[in-house]
Amino acid sequence: MFVCLCHGVTSHVVDEVVAAGASTTKQIAEACGAGSECGRCRRTLRAIIAAHQVNDSATPAGR
Repeated sequence: MFVCLCHGVTSHVVDEVVAAGASTTKQIAEACGAGSECGRCRRTLRAIIAAHQVNDSATPAGR
């Protein structure tokens, strides 16, 4: 699914950027461009970041 139409960035790309350590919309914008133009996708970017944080805290240590 496209998250950022301005730059043609998909949710898969954003997932990879967040998994690689991006934890703010600014870091995502620097890595792949999403959220750097009109800003309509920033709410979705924040939701993806939050989902990763929930998943990371739910993953048992050592996995």
